[in-house]
Amino acid sequence: MNEIIKAMVERRSTRSYQNEMLPKEVIDDIIKAGLYAASGRNYQSAVIIAVTDRAMRDRLSEMNRKIGGWSEGFDPFYNAPVVLVVLADKSRPTYLYDGSLVMGNLMLAAHSMGIGSCWIHRAKEEFESEEGREILKSLGIEGEYEGIGHCILGYAGSDCIKIPERKSDRVYYI
Repeated sequence: MNEIIKAMVERRSTRSYQNEMLPKEVIDDIIKAGLYAASGRNYQSAVIIAVTDRAMRDRLSEMNRKIGGWSEGFDPFYNAPVVLVVLADKSRPTYLYDGSLVMGNLMLAAHSMGIGSCWIHRAKEEFESEEGREILKSLGIEGEYEGIGHCILGYAGSDCIKIPERKSDRVYYI
């Protein structure tokens, strides 16, 4: 099996992280993989916000927690030190697919480098809120962007789960 397919088969979501920050070069390599995701008509409608500042990471976590309805103190980012927020330009008809492909590339790249990752939802709701729009404005991000997801990253805090069997009857040949 080639390395890319092996990574696709073996990648699992990580929900426990060490508190150690990833080196910037590692984060940059993962981001580069995301930026090379396929996109409709090569419009490259998705943008990535790399959050390594602990205060901003905690602010986004708290916003996410409230939207998800969890108890105070719960961290929906599972203590991951890095959050890559993927947003996409809603004016493009393929924006949701484009952003989803970026998320997939980010997670596969992280896995290939021995870094844990997980797709965390509710970015849409976060960045539709007044607080979320203010964050985008402070970064100079203008236009109609929709949050696609958060790709949390870090060194895994525990062993990955075993690869579950795939369901049968999911492929049809004609």
